[in-house]
Amino acid sequence: MRLEDILFSQGFGTRRVCAGLVQQGYVSVNGEVQEDPGAFFDPENLKFKVQGTEWPYFDRAYLMLHKPTGTECSQKPSTWPSIYTLLPSPLRTRPQKAAVQGVQAVGRLDQDTTGLLLLTDDGKFIHRMSSPKHHMPKVYEVTTKHEITHGQVEKLLAGVVLDDSPKPVKAAACEKVSDTHLRLTLTEGKYHQVKRMLAAVGNRVEGLHRSAIGNLQLPEDLAPGQWRWILPSELEKYFKA
Repeated sequence: MRLEDILFSQGFGTRRVCAGLVQQGYVSVNGEVQEDPGAFFDPENLKFKVQGTEWPYFDRAYLMLHKPTGTECSQKPSTWPSIYTLLPSPLRTRPQKAAVQGVQAVGRLDQDTTGLLLLTDDGKFIHRMSSPKHHMPKVYEVTTKHEITHGQVEKLLAGVVLDDSPKPVKAAACEKVSDTHLRLTLTEGKYHQVKRMLAAVGNRVEGLHRSAIGNLQLPEDLAPGQWRWILPSELEKYFKA
């Protein structure tokens, strides 16, 4: 694959811009500065540097982001800063694939909710994960205003009725970690679901954090606002959830 095409596929600009980066000596492969945009390289497992920053080649981008509070999962936020401002430019401008321009969030978290968020430029993956038929378990750490009772846990597991549907919504798992810390696992994705479920049993959410999606756990060393690539082995575990 031509070097300028590799850079283009990874979001470093138009082919002309990518060729210019190479010609100006801003790109190195295997520690050697490259000046020929037409030089061929095997992209598989390739690592290269652009202006001193190392990048791995991925045909499709799969990321995890530790979403901080006070951010919106929108390209055009209304009130709070967008989560996309936390990502470097190449990830936001990767060429369009399957109707997706750059990486997009798989689902959303409210502006005051923190935790694990997945992003990708794989349109089929986004569609699959967004389908209500795909019941991917999501684990939330809930801080409540009032002490959690055994009765509330039982009601959440048995199912509560929300105001937009007569069908009860059940928690797949519910663990009282402390008096005001509840670990809640859901397989549905209704609007403000956790907050509404806790309100339905007579409590109130004071803090909400998503700690896992399927078998993917939010790493302890990934600070709020930070992102990293999801490795192929991790992605395989995710699909086995």
